Amino acid sequence: MIAQRAGTTALRRVAAAPSSVFKLAPLAMQTRTFQTDKLTPAEASALLAQQRLKRPVSPHLEIYDPKQTWFGGSAWQRITGASFSGALYASAVAYLAAPLVGWHLESASLVAAAAALPVAVKGGLKFLVAWPFVFHAINGVRHLAFDLGIGFTRATIIKTGWYFWGASIVGGLYLAFFM
Repeated sequence: MIAQRAGTTALRRVAAAPSSVFKLAPLAMQTRTFQTDKLTPAEASALLAQQRLKRPVSPHLEIYDPKQTWFGGSAWQRITGASFSGALYASAVAYLAAPLVGWHLESASLVAAAAALPVAVKGGLKFLVAWPFVFHAINGVRHLAFDLGIGFTRATIIKTGWYFWGASIVGGLYLAFFM
């Protein structure tokens, strides 16, 4: 109780006279005067239009080359990453809600359900999971190289894009049918 009162008293003294505790050098402060005017809505709109004329215009999407950007590696990198995140959250919510809803998402029941599927369906489902994983992994390495400034020319971007698409499809097929 006494310690609390002593602490409170000390805080009050510091708050009352902070210069006696904290010896600060005088700060050079900039001041600028300003004036506010009451504007009508029409005047405010005109002022805003005048200010907008001074702003730089952002380039529109039409200036970009569609061969290089339209559903290129960068877009699919984001799509696969977002789908992995969404699948993680959906499976976590489903696993948590399963006892309440009456679903059986235990390992044994999932294995039994997968074993009952035909081989072609199993391979297709495994490819649907494996391809985005492989693409996201190897295209992530490509993006790390871009971040380091390696291979960031137009011809290299297009060539490596096709190489990584092919490698991801081959890697996804390998994981789906040979693992």
